[in-house]
Amino acid sequence: MLNHKTAEPKQRSYDVVIVGGAIMGSATAWFLSRMSDFDGRILVIDRDLTFAQTSTAHTTSCIRQQFTSELNIRISQYAARFIKDLSGNMDHDANVRDLSIDNFGYLYLANTSQAAQGLCEACDMQNRLGTPTQILKPDTLSERYPFYALGDIILGSINTVDEGYFDSWALFETFRSQARKNGVEYIQNEVVAIGRTARKDRVAHVTLKSGETIACGQLVNASGPRAAQTAAMADLSLPVEPRKRFSWVFKAETPLDRPLPLTIDPSGIHVRENGGGTYQAGGHTLPDPAVPPDDFAMDYSLWENHVWPILAARIPQFEAVKVIAEWAGHYAFNTFDQNAIIGPHPDLPNFLLLNGFSGHGLQQAPAMGRGLSEWITYGTYRSMDLSAFHFERVLSETPHFEAAII
Repeated sequence: MLNHKTAEPKQRSYDVVIVGGAIMGSATAWFLSRMSDFDGRILVIDRDLTFAQTSTAHTTSCIRQQFTSELNIRISQYAARFIKDLSGNMDHDANVRDLSIDNFGYLYLANTSQAAQGLCEACDMQNRLGTPTQILKPDTLSERYPFYALGDIILGSINTVDEGYFDSWALFETFRSQARKNGVEYIQNEVVAIGRTARKDRVAHVTLKSGETIACGQLVNASGPRAAQTAAMADLSLPVEPRKRFSWVFKAETPLDRPLPLTIDPSGIHVRENGGGTYQAGGHTLPDPAVPPDDFAMDYSLWENHVWPILAARIPQFEAVKVIAEWAGHYAFNTFDQNAIIGPHPDLPNFLLLNGFSGHGLQQAPAMGRGLSEWITYGTYRSMDLSAFHFERVLSETPHFEAAII
């Protein structure tokens, strides 16, 4: 159900129609509206312009450089530069402020020799690319962060440069407001059908829930956890599904005496500093099934029976805590290789993909929005080659794996 009245588009034809107006759709709309060689009309369609139930709204609002794919590292390095100079990137608009990163860092803990070797190899690559990740043995870890119980830990990797919390909602709102300022049209509506040309080789139009048929030159699928549903309207299949992710904000009776890095426990549970003596934890059920994209029901037993016991075992000061907020959100989970799928679909070249970010979409939005807008305008990437994330790898069954998925 939409929160506001459904709106009709102002035109019956657009050069680019973007399905989904959250951070990926809005980043693409803004970058495209800034392209000096693009002067077409852009329409962004979203089911709910409050964006209250989007992955963008339910994010942990963090950025990291510790990936195992060189391309993912470069994408996050660009994002860090972009958000820290947000005002400059927006022509120093008086309504835009620079964003900062609260660099409490990410700490990956390894309790097997295989996991430890993986962290060391990733650290070497990250260092080569300019990210100052460090490998810490248990004694050094204990000196820096004496609150951890490390009896089972072989080593950890940490980086505190451009890794931590940033105001992701402010980034999203800036993309959206500046895109609208540049002439991008946003409407609250829903695409219910996608029509092809007579030769079936291109998208011709979309049909809206309100009944209008809108012609489009290019169609961008930026519909997050609903990506496969959008693709199916064009008779295409995408390996992307909604996976539920749970978050808890809690207070500790005895707060830690220093900032808590975003700690990725070997169990998969993660926890981080939240400020003011509060902390935020996240996790998911096992098994981890696909769910309907409108399923945001909490599993209240997960905290008591799984998450809290793991946190208390790793950080004994978390034995006495009080949950003050909790919610469920969705990953747009790429079941093929947990990496982004971007660019034209090979069977329908004006159907453009921007999907499957598997939990790291917020920090990838600047690079992905820029890259896709370059592809729309020039038919190629000019700033960063993102072709490794094209759909062809799915067809050829050659995954581009990312091991550092949280």
